[in-house]
Amino acid sequence: MTLHLLTKQNASTPEFRLAIIAIVVFITMSALSPDRFLSSQNIVSMAFQFPEFAILALAMTITMMTGGIDLSVVGVANLTAVISALILVNFAGADATGMVALLWLFAAFASAVLVGALSGLFNGILVARLGLPPILATLGSGLVFTGIAVAMTGGSAVMGFPDVVAWIGNAQVLLVPVPLIIFVLLAAALHVILTKTSFGLQATMYGANPLAALFAAIDINKLLIRVYVISGVLSSIAGMVIMSRANSAKADYGSSYLLLAVLIAVLGGVNPYGGYGRVMGVVLAVLSMQFLSSGLNMLQVSNFARELIWGALLIFVMVVNTADWSRFGKAKSGY
Repeated sequence: MTLHLLTKQNASTPEFRLAIIAIVVFITMSALSPDRFLSSQNIVSMAFQFPEFAILALAMTITMMTGGIDLSVVGVANLTAVISALILVNFAGADATGMVALLWLFAAFASAVLVGALSGLFNGILVARLGLPPILATLGSGLVFTGIAVAMTGGSAVMGFPDVVAWIGNAQVLLVPVPLIIFVLLAAALHVILTKTSFGLQATMYGANPLAALFAAIDINKLLIRVYVISGVLSSIAGMVIMSRANSAKADYGSSYLLLAVLIAVLGGVNPYGGYGRVMGVVLAVLSMQFLSSGLNMLQVSNFARELIWGALLIFVMVVNTADWSRFGKAKSGY
């Protein structure tokens, strides 16, 4: 009886449903293209690909936990990548090797994180201090960040890095892709922050009930600023991974990643109104989306059709998870 109740309780969680979805998508794509989808080359390729947008999904998750959203994540990622790329090209050069190349890579990475934190601080001030709606504030700031990157590069790609830069996005450690290691570490850190720290509990409380958080003497402005700073830092790390994978930086890389980041967060069970979200759910959603994306690519589905599928899936998940069906029933019966 107890085992049945536990199983029933687990089956009702978003994480359990996501695990089923991930397994179903994996089996379906394996059946449609077994020779290519199940090949070791494709498995390794997927492990290299998904951390690019998965890290952005983590950034989206922490802002959505507070009932907000960060539509500037791709803009922040590209801006930080462009700044890092310019540092590497102008001060290190493609011929740099050894400790010199490593030191400049560290300087570029530190600069990216700093710019990401400042970008998040800017978003936090707009939302917390000026009281702008997060969706409008971050939409506008994302365009500003992209515009700055375009102004710095003239819209062209920045290339010519030392060979060591490629290690971040293309190397393996004990046969495990470095981007995957970075994502796992960031996901574990975010899980600890959200579940084991007072900051994480306060963010969850504010997302669930802002008025209760205010009465609990939580500094709302400070809390929101820290949330968006963390989002900016995560976006900057994603930008470094994208830059390393592409061996270049440009203001318009990853244009489809914004939709993916939102979709993954919502599919992962994060409440878009705030108050609930689990990093494990986001991880399972990332795997589901990567299996689906890789399978559609092997089936030669165009990018336009892929974005159509993602958009429809986002609307479907939102309807299933958040629609007030009782209100729909009352409206229908009243009519």
